[in-house]
This record gives sequence, C-alpha cells and structure tokens, in this order.
Amino acid sequence: MSRRFNRRRFVGSLTASMASFGAPWPLGYGSESSRQRKTILSFYCDDTSPYVAGAEAFGTFLDFCAEQRIAAESSCILGMDGHSMARNSNEQGQAFLLQVQRAWQCGVGTHLELMTHHGLFDFKANREPEGAVHEGLWLYEPAVTEGEYEHYLRDILAEGERAGIKFTGLTCPGCGCKTCQQRYAALRASGHSTPNLALWQALLSLAKKGKFRSRTVPCFFDSSEKEYGLHRKANDGRWAVFDLMPNAMDHFGIWENNPDRVNADYYITADGKSGVIIRHVEAKSPYCIWYSHWQGLNPAKGVGWRAFTTVVERIRRHLGDRVVWMRPSDITDRYQQSGGWGFLD
Repeated sequence: MSRRFNRRRFVGSLTASMASFGAPWPLGYGSESSRQRKTILSFYCDDTSPYVAGAEAFGTFLDFCAEQRIAAESSCILGMDGHSMARNSNEQGQAFLLQVQRAWQCGVGTHLELMTHHGLFDFKANREPEGAVHEGLWLYEPAVTEGEYEHYLRDILAEGERAGIKFTGLTCPGCGCKTCQQRYAALRASGHSTPNLALWQALLSLAKKGKFRSRTVPCFFDSSEKEYGLHRKANDGRWAVFDLMPNAMDHFGIWENNPDRVNADYYITADGKSGVIIRHVEAKSPYCIWYSHWQGLNPAKGVGWRAFTTVVERIRRHLGDRVVWMRPSDITDRYQQSGGWGFLD
C-alpha cells in the first residue's frame, strides 16, 4: 500500500525528561538507582492510518504499549485519502482520531508524515490536486524557501489541532514513483542529497511558536546500523530540531506486509545473547531505535505483530536495568536540556 521510495538509499549513509511538556512517561524497565548507563530503546512506526487495518487495531497497539510500558512514535497522515481526516471523516476515521488523541498517554508520540504521503495538499480546497509534487521530494528541493515550508507545515499542524492532535515530530514520506526517482537522481547529481536547510529553520520557527508538543522536534529521514547519530539541525536556546537516525531496520514485515521480511531474532534472540539490540547495548550505544511500518506491525492483519510482541517480551526478560524506553521526542528533549547524553548516567 505504501508508495515508498527507500529514502535511505537516496540519502545514503550519513555520518552520523522525560519530556517536561505533556504527560510524563515512566522510564520503562530501567531503574533510576542503577549506576550503569542504560541504552535507550524506541522505534518509529510509519504509514499509520485507519485504512490499513482499522481504528481498533491502533487501539490494541496503544493498549499493548501502555501495558508493557514501552515508548515510540507513530505517524498520523491526515490527508492520506485525498481529504483532511480532521474535516471530512467516516466512522473509521473518527474512531482512529480518538485513538491518536490518547496515544501520548500510552507512551506513543505522533509524527506528521506530512499531509498525504503523496502529493502536496491544497488546504483551501481540502483535497490533493492531481499531479501535485510529492511531499517527500519537496523536502529536498533547493529552491523552496523557509517561508514556503513553514506555511505548509503550519497548515498540517493546524489540521492536527482541529482533530485534537499535537504533533511531536516529522517523518519524511518516501515514494517509489518514476518521476520522484528521476528527480532524486538529478538532485544527487547536482550535489543536493540532503533535505533543504530551509526545512530545519521552518521547523525551528514553528517549535518556537508552540506549534509542536515540545520545544524539540525529532525528525526521521535516514537510518544506518553503524553510521547513525542524533544530529542537531537547527537550534535557538531551549528550542532545537534534530535528525534522530534509527540504527536498526524494519524486520516486522515492512510496508509490503511480507512474511519473508519478519525476523524477531534480528532484534534479540530467544536466549538474549545476540541481535542488533544486544549489539548496541554491549557497545554502550546511547540508543537502539528501529523503524517499522503499520502495514506489517498492526495487530489485525500485520504479519509482524507476533514477532514484535515476542521482541518486547525478550527485552523484558533479558535486558532488565540495561535499557530504558523513551519516545524520540523525549530523547531530543532530554538531550537538548542536558547538552548531550549525560542524562543517561
């Protein structure tokens, strides 16, 4: 269902308190009295919408996260069906928005994956015009101004407020269409292989105006198991915009909902001795963050749901005080407040 170009291939491998704003979320399994530095665990869930598996499935996911005291970010794509879900929504859409409204209390923040995960949205007409430039590609276009980015993002955030949702960050929507791939190639050839710098400034401006849930805005553009990092892209005192790169991949079925792409052992084996999470913990990495897709992760139709719950159970059984769950927005909040990773000590 996803119209996803693997943005991670486009960008390539880049070199790479809990929140004081909103309801607090406990520090997962980690004990604050432990003297051992913990590794943060979290994940992004892309493509979340009621059109994949229904609103009830997202409620089940949130209940699981709350019960297990895990933390993450999940996207909400308000215009995915061509119109704003905040204005014109069927019964499933309305039920989904009610679930998104309670996500924060369940440990899950809400990323905007822009408005449509497709073409640029016309907010006045409340529709996605035919032939519109795709949103993900637009974030890389060097001619777009800070004002243009801020205006479009402000309109998305306003739709969220209309729906009772306060967004926490931004996930870049990918696209696999021929037009986007050709344009990405042309941008690379001309030296434009990263998002337009004006985007970061627009996000910072909106954060300073209180349009996001917190003073820091985490963004997800690229990932790498080895060349990852938390990169501050714009900063002004207490406010900042970060590119928070996942350092673990999607092995919960990806956007194809493909059983051949499911592997719980990739994250942590049954004996707790290997897997990408174990490697990052043993390397004393500040975090292990993975990304996933709602098509594969959802509990109604997703081929990766059982693997996901298995991974969470294995983490609880084997890692104990060595890890702490945090939302990406909590991570960037604490990092900005502490001036680094010292808050983990």
